[in-house]
Amino acid sequence: MSKMRAKFQINTIIPCFDGCETLIMSAVCGKPFDENGISEDNTYAKYCPAGSMSLTVNNPALAGAFKVGEKYYLDFTIANE
Repeated sequence: MSKMRAKFQINTIIPCFDGCETLIMSAVCGKPFDENGISEDNTYAKYCPAGSMSLTVNNPALAGAFKVGEKYYLDFTIANE
């Protein structure tokens, strides 16, 4: 079971070497922010108001699969290993 779910948006994609790409993402936030959560993004922003992440993808099958502006759910689950 997931301990937490966050919603992030891709802001920048940086091409690297050998087809790798670095995805720069930030936590979503709808505007204007309404305390009642006028959108799903606002609801996520209420509980995770700020965050950023950099992820380098080195899987050739995923080269070019990600686009700036796309939004993704990130599920945080304990790895018992």
